[in-house]
Amino acid sequence: MSYITYALTNVIETLLRLFPFPTKTGLVLIGDPDRMAPVLLTCNYHLTVQRVKRQLTGIDAYLLIATSQGVNVWCSATGGLLTNHSVISVLKTSGIEKLVDHRNVILPQLAAAGVEPRVIRRKTGWSAKFGPVYIEDIKHFLKSGEKDESMRKVQFDVKQRLEMASAWAFPLSVVAVLVVLPFWAEMLLPLTLIIWGLALSIFLPFPLYARWLKHKDKRIGLIFFDFHQGGFLLIIWGLFLAGLAIWSLLSGGFHWEPFLRWAISSFFVMLILSLDLMGSTPLYKSSLHEDRLFSVVIDKDKCRGAGLCHDVCPRGCFQVDRRRHIAAITQAHLCVQCGACIVQCPFDALSFHSPDGRIIPPHAIRKYKLNLMGKRVSKSQ
Repeated sequence: MSYITYALTNVIETLLRLFPFPTKTGLVLIGDPDRMAPVLLTCNYHLTVQRVKRQLTGIDAYLLIATSQGVNVWCSATGGLLTNHSVISVLKTSGIEKLVDHRNVILPQLAAAGVEPRVIRRKTGWSAKFGPVYIEDIKHFLKSGEKDESMRKVQFDVKQRLEMASAWAFPLSVVAVLVVLPFWAEMLLPLTLIIWGLALSIFLPFPLYARWLKHKDKRIGLIFFDFHQGGFLLIIWGLFLAGLAIWSLLSGGFHWEPFLRWAISSFFVMLILSLDLMGSTPLYKSSLHEDRLFSVVIDKDKCRGAGLCHDVCPRGCFQVDRRRHIAAITQAHLCVQCGACIVQCPFDALSFHSPDGRIIPPHAIRKYKLNLMGKRVSKSQ
């Protein structure tokens, strides 16, 4: 794929990022791999596949593309779309066993919420190991064979924040065109600019207000309720209204009717953009998920310090004392309740606990995956 085609793919599919974008499953040869070349696996979300292939340029390797119904790795693993069955199926049907003399496959770390290496090994004989969170680190990982702390943790840098702002603003702009064009055509461009301006204003300064985010209660609703003492988004909306009023005065006079019209329009745009702000980041649990108030708890009697919880945690919540063979949750406030640590623990020493005493045990986390509304439903493995 040429650089121009790759760039266009990134732009188009980033704008459509909120929707599934499947590509063909199976085996892809990268470079000129021999019988000892590494075998990597990813989901069949088209943008992910293209980015993985791009980062593997200059490496001789085999790339397995497992079905995730066109959804990215983390969402598909947590939602029961990228499963043990997905991995087992592509290992058995791709013909990879005839091409290599080893039985080692590298999985994306963010698949840990839905894929269990123990099951893969038992059913196929393949040893599965979790690689880094981001494919940009794969060359370093392949060279060293190990992950450092930075390779384990998710980030939400400027590039990712810009992509997420675009992913929300574009479909909302399309809806605005369809709704507004027949009735209010002259305001279409200003409305589109407002949508993009508010989206960028919400996501780009995210680190400045992230510490104020928290889940206050069980209400499923607007992100405003999840902000401490008012909310940064209300501040953004207030600044927008102030700017609108000043612009009206400078351009010929303030009139209540258009001002209220734009105030109401921008308010609804803000509500839609911020409906699941926390879930639109990799740093917080979705406010739509009913288990967002649960905490991961370690049963000290069961823990043997295997360290898989530390290896797969995308937020660096765990420390493992190798000498005493025990793990501890040292950064509980960072936990996003993805469940990867619970799924991977070989001793079932971890589980979800709620403040009111409810417990979600390991077998339930493995069997019941999150649907689009954040409810756990049975998913075939």
